[in-house]
Amino acid sequence: MKNRLKVLRAERDWTQAELAQHLSVSRQTINAIETGRYDPSLPLAFRMARLFNMRIEDIFQPDFESEVESQP
Repeated sequence: MKNRLKVLRAERDWTQAELAQHLSVSRQTINAIETGRYDPSLPLAFRMARLFNMRIEDIFQPDFESEVESQP
């Protein structure tokens, strides 16, 4: 899944730790989401959307290329 989290965070001049604090998660969680190693839970995705005043789908988009490659 692709996301705009790093860009949105940078636009606000927040560190990963500051964003993590706003969302009540660890800095490592933010790093993992930004680098695509972890997809957030639905409640966390809703908190992110609320924080940035956006829709979830404006922050996260499916990575269709990865989905096609992983299908049998």
